[in-house]
Amino acid sequence: MDFIQIRDWGFGLEAIAEEQPILISGPCSAETEEQLLRSCLELAQTGQVHILRAGIWKPRTRPNSFEGVGKEGLVWLQKAKELTGLPICVEVAQPEHVELALAAGVDILWIGARTSVNPFAVQALAEALAGKDVPVMVKNPINPDLKLWMGAIERFYQQGIRKIAAIHRGFSVYGEQRYRNAPIWELPIELKRQWPNLELIGDPSHIAGKRELLGELAQQALYLNFDGLMIESHCQPEQAWSDAAQQINAADLEQLLGNLEPLRAASSDPDFLCHLNELRKEIDYLDHQLLKVLARRMQLVRQIGEYKYEKQISILQLERWAEIYKDRCGQAQELQLAQEFISLLIQAIHQESIRQQEAVFGSSRILDRLQKA
Repeated sequence: MDFIQIRDWGFGLEAIAEEQPILISGPCSAETEEQLLRSCLELAQTGQVHILRAGIWKPRTRPNSFEGVGKEGLVWLQKAKELTGLPICVEVAQPEHVELALAAGVDILWIGARTSVNPFAVQALAEALAGKDVPVMVKNPINPDLKLWMGAIERFYQQGIRKIAAIHRGFSVYGEQRYRNAPIWELPIELKRQWPNLELIGDPSHIAGKRELLGELAQQALYLNFDGLMIESHCQPEQAWSDAAQQINAADLEQLLGNLEPLRAASSDPDFLCHLNELRKEIDYLDHQLLKVLARRMQLVRQIGEYKYEKQISILQLERWAEIYKDRCGQAQELQLAQEFISLLIQAIHQESIRQQEAVFGSSRILDRLQKA
C-alpha cells in the first residue's frame, strides 16, 4: 500500500531531520482556553514539538466524568496554532466531529482506540473523509487484534486517504499489569512488516498510565525504529481533568527527550555491514537447523499418536506434559534463556503436538471405518 510519509504531509513537517523522531504533544484534554494555550506555548518554546494535540471529545469508560469541552475547544486550538505556528491534531469519533474539526482548520485527525475497534464507526468516518486531502492517524484497537487494526487503516485507504500513520497505544488485557495497557510490541512490528512504508508513532503515555514509565517506553519505541512519539503534556499535570497520572509538563518532556538515544535505521559503513552479514548468516543457518529439528520432533509426535490410537490411550498425558515443562524450563534457565519466552515456546510446541496427534486420531478413525465398510 502506498502511504505518504509524515514529512510529506505539509505543515512544515518536511523540515524535520531524518534522524529526529516526529514528536506530537499536548494535553490529554482541552479543559480551558488558558490551560490549553499555556500548555501549547510552553511546548512550542522547547523547539522539539512538531505537532500539537488535545482531546476535544473525550468519551470515558463510565459516564458522569469529564468528557471534553466539545467544539468550543476547537477555537482554542485555532489560537494555539496561530500563536505557535505548529499544526494541530484532534481525535474524531463521529462524522459530525470530522465536519467541525475541518471547518475549524484542524490539520490532522486521529482515530482513537475505542473507535478503531468498531468497523461500523470507522467506515462512517472514512466515508466522511472521502475525497478530502487530510492526514489520518489510526490508533490500535483496544483489544490485541492486528487484523482489526489493519482493517481500520484499509477503510480510510479505500476512500482515497494516503496520508496515514499508525499510533501504537498498547492493548487492554485481563489481570494486573505493570503498564496501563500492555505494549505487545510484536503487533506493531508485524504491522510494519506487512506495510513497510506505513509510519509508526509510539504513544507511551497511554501504554504507561504513569509518568515515571514514559522514558523507558519512549526509548523502547525508538529502539524498535518507530518514526515518532505522541506524549501527553499539560502545564499543570497533577491538576489535569483527565489522565493526570500519565501527563508531564513541558520542562519534564524536554528532559525526557534529552535522555533518549535516537538510533539510525541503517548504516552504510562497510565494516559494520560485513560483520552484521556474517552474524546474520550464522543466524539463518541455526534457524534452518531449528526448523529441521522441529520437523523431526513432529514426526515422532505423530508416531506416538499412532501408537496411542492403536492402544486406545488418550492424547493428553498430564504427568508427561508436567515433566516436559519442568525439565525444559529448568534447562532453559541454566542456558540463561528468558523464562517467559521459553514458557511460551514450550506451550506452543505442546499445542502443535496435541494438534498433530488429534489429526492422527482423526485420520485413523476414518481409515478404520473404511476398512469395516
